[in-house]
Amino acid sequence: MKMKNILVFILVFSGLRIVHAEHPKETGRQAEIEKQEQEKAVRTGNAENISAPPTLEETRLTMDKWLETQQIISKERKDWQQGKEILLSRLELVKKEVATLDEKNKQAESSVTEANKKRSELLAENDQLTAAGAQLTGAVAGMEREIRQMFKQLPEPVQTKLQPLYQRIPEDPSKTRVAAAERYQNILGILNELNKTNNEITVSYEVHNLADGRPSEVKAIYVGLAQAYYVSARGEAGIGRPTADGWKWEPSKAVARDVLMALEILEGKQSPAFVPLPVILK
Repeated sequence: MKMKNILVFILVFSGLRIVHAEHPKETGRQAEIEKQEQEKAVRTGNAENISAPPTLEETRLTMDKWLETQQIISKERKDWQQGKEILLSRLELVKKEVATLDEKNKQAESSVTEANKKRSELLAENDQLTAAGAQLTGAVAGMEREIRQMFKQLPEPVQTKLQPLYQRIPEDPSKTRVAAAERYQNILGILNELNKTNNEITVSYEVHNLADGRPSEVKAIYVGLAQAYYVSARGEAGIGRPTADGWKWEPSKAVARDVLMALEILEGKQSPAFVPLPVILK
């Protein structure tokens, strides 16, 4: 079998040298040179330094180890590259998370600042409302005192009509739990009814002591809240006016005829006409 020009490189580890397999003629010449070197080494006493060339099995084992080593290195390099990419991805993700947290932190700080500002405004507004509420509470308490004083001076029919609202007025304003708004609503209800009655002429049946001191049923005419007249079935009349202790009635025979005519006009029994009645203005 003819040999071609073939150059085979065999990598030998652990200090092994590289052996070249060349053309057969060159191989023979090389072998002759090596033989001469070996003989010279024997003559000079250096034979122990001459190593025998590796066998084919040793070369195969060496190559297997070398390939295995290269595979391990390649795998380690691949694993390291993959790990590096994973670490870089995680690092990038962490950076994004940190940037997001920084942005949220800035937003939170801005929100806290805005909330503190809003809180300060609300506290200031609350202080104003508290002061205004205190003023309103003081004002409604004063109005309630005036209505208590006024209530005694109201006609008896009006007192009876306003009794449900009057009972809602607290006895002690400083200890009541009723809201100021509800107290104002109650006061406005009383004042509206008083204003309405003060602009009307009303007739009611009442019992009064006549001139002889005996009580008798009479018809009373109230002109607003400050003047009233009565007349009995027997024609006995009187005049009534409010005082600090209540209404004061005085018999008056002089007004009996005029009061009776006024009653008949109000009841539709007479045509409207001017009726002179005494009035005291204050």
